[in-house]
Amino acid sequence: MAFENITFAAANGVARLTLNRPDKLNSFTEAMHAEVRDALDQIQEDKSIRVLVITGAGRGFCAGQDLADPSVAIINGKVPDMGNVVERHYKALIMRLASLRVPTIAAINGVAAGAGVSIALACDLVIAAKSASFMQAFSKIGLIPDTGGTWFLPQRVGMARAMGLAMLADKLPAEKAEAWGLIWRCVEDADLAATVDGLAAQLAVMPTKALVRIRQAMQAAPTHTLEQQLSMEAGFMRELGWSPDYAEGVAAFMEKRAPKFTGE
Repeated sequence: MAFENITFAAANGVARLTLNRPDKLNSFTEAMHAEVRDALDQIQEDKSIRVLVITGAGRGFCAGQDLADPSVAIINGKVPDMGNVVERHYKALIMRLASLRVPTIAAINGVAAGAGVSIALACDLVIAAKSASFMQAFSKIGLIPDTGGTWFLPQRVGMARAMGLAMLADKLPAEKAEAWGLIWRCVEDADLAATVDGLAAQLAVMPTKALVRIRQAMQAAPTHTLEQQLSMEAGFMRELGWSPDYAEGVAAFMEKRAPKFTGE
């Protein structure tokens, strides 16, 4: 399938989705949303894909919504329904990423602003170049962090820091984002590609279903009682204990060899 606003390819179990509007800092339009949905559909259907890497082309990861796109532009004084845009596109995108059948990596190659921050945080692991930064720019135009921003930020960095980031719209450098626990790792710019490639290759040969169940259990924990979480863990352990990957993992351990997981 030919794309105009993203690039998408898969090899050796790794799918790579690159937001590709570098002249607009990869900001989203309705057309880009549609192409990302198509790419995620392919990942859901292609069982050979074991991990997804999302990044941006050029000098930025994603600047959020393109305010010039007709879906959100103020035309002749008429203001669009911003809530409808969030419901149809950004809520749908975050829920897709949260339920994707493979683990996800966000490779932050430059600025991530607005919804771009939340799209990164919706991924399982976030790796950023030292020159990258994160900014909740919504208050500058009279809005609130959307795309899950008000959910992700307090959980990652605590209420005080989340409130400051959201209200003041200050730029958060990647190194501080790592120190605050917002992202998994910050690396030298020159090392970003190799670090992400290595991590993606590592995840691509791990037990995929177990990795996704880890995500689901972690996501559920903040709203569960201890008893509810223990029950969820038991259910996942029951399911995974009957999986081919568990049998292979145990066999490999007993035989002192590297396991060959299939993701099933």
